[in-house]
Amino acid sequence: MPIDFDFDTPSAKVVSPIRLAHVVLRTNNFKTMVNFYKTFLGAKANYENEFLSFLTYDNEHHRIAIAALPGTGPKTTKTCGLEHIAFTFTFEDLFLAYRQRKARGIEPSWCVNHGVTTSIYYHDPDGNMLETQVDSFSTPEEATAFMMSKEFAENPIGADFDPEDHIARLKRGESIASILKRPNVGPRGPDSLPPRMLGLDE
Repeated sequence: MPIDFDFDTPSAKVVSPIRLAHVVLRTNNFKTMVNFYKTFLGAKANYENEFLSFLTYDNEHHRIAIAALPGTGPKTTKTCGLEHIAFTFTFEDLFLAYRQRKARGIEPSWCVNHGVTTSIYYHDPDGNMLETQVDSFSTPEEATAFMMSKEFAENPIGADFDPEDHIARLKRGESIASILKRPNVGPRGPDSLPPRMLGLDE
């Protein structure tokens, strides 16, 4: 029986995906990378051999795949390409995961309140950047309104913070909403980023 679906009517835009499924990372450092991501994400391999690992931490069959392919050279951060991968947490879990990673020797590269998110960045063993974040607003509409504000236009980078200070503030009984509110630090551009975020420490 023929399918009842219109594939021929012109459209003003291409159909959008229903979700982002996974990211695949190419490496020449396979075992180290696989072990890192298993630890970093609390992930497990649904399939793994000597050159491929399909990792999941939720109901998707794989969210991160790592592939050791012949001819792969070292990563350089000074060329065009993917800048980072971001993972969303609840507020408490963001800082619990930070502490758990720290206990396993995984330290942040940069902690910043962007205004839209409060984010803790890391680098994997190959130098790929990873963002772990919590949304600062309850709805996408509120986040969009902030991104369209004069304050965000003045400083689209954010305000740096110490994650231990955020944990201490929460333990003292300060509200999550208060901690998530970005302090106004005035204008800020890319020249203020930590050297490692710009690939200047290579």
